[in-house]
Amino acid sequence: MLQYILNIFIGFFIGLLAGLFGVGGGFLIVPVLTLMGLPIHDAIGTSLACISMSSFASAYGHLKRKNVLFKVVVLKEAFSIPSALFGAYITAFLNTRQLSAIFGFALIYVAYKLIKKPEIVSTKKKVKVDYKKVPLVGVISGFSSGLLGISGGILNVPLFYSLGLPIHYAIGTSSVALFFTALAGVIGHYTLGQVHFDKAILLAPGLILGGFSGARLAHNTHPERLKIGFSVILIIIAIRMILKGLGVSVP
Repeated sequence: MLQYILNIFIGFFIGLLAGLFGVGGGFLIVPVLTLMGLPIHDAIGTSLACISMSSFASAYGHLKRKNVLFKVVVLKEAFSIPSALFGAYITAFLNTRQLSAIFGFALIYVAYKLIKKPEIVSTKKKVKVDYKKVPLVGVISGFSSGLLGISGGILNVPLFYSLGLPIHYAIGTSSVALFFTALAGVIGHYTLGQVHFDKAILLAPGLILGGFSGARLAHNTHPERLKIGFSVILIIIAIRMILKGLGVSVP
């Protein structure tokens, strides 16, 4: 009983981050699943099943508050999914450890730019988006995710923000896009027998409740605080990638 309550609490915390910042939370879910006894490849596959649940809940919450631009989601995913498959394919030919370190430092720079850039002023009725650049965002996000195994949400939010989306819209739109990306990943890993739904279900109640709560909290949080919070998440991911690049074992 105590373990079940602990699983709900862990799932809630991860789901809260997913809803609040529009990220998947894989950097937290994978270590939790490895502690639950799963091999790393199975933990990654099962993590995507968890991300599907948390992102679905957070996406629903953001949709209710009309912080999602569907045109951006569809256009971005059309380029992200094939790019992610290509990125995963060429990992066999590249030294991904060095790439991880370089990308980690790049994420720190992205976090700095995100904090320094003034918040975009917009109204609920009109948000200006440079749609011509959305395919490029899809390629960068998808390719990097497939190549380096990082969450699409980590890149979606700052890239959407660079297109002209206010931070609330960037997070909401990222949540919806992430659901489809994670779902595609689940299908791929399931065919390889790397998804354990019994483990994912243990975290499901907390993930779903946390996703709803995080979306609501994001809607009521000042944009500058959201930007700072997301930048902290970026820096945490960056440090993990740099350590991985240096050969330090991280789950």
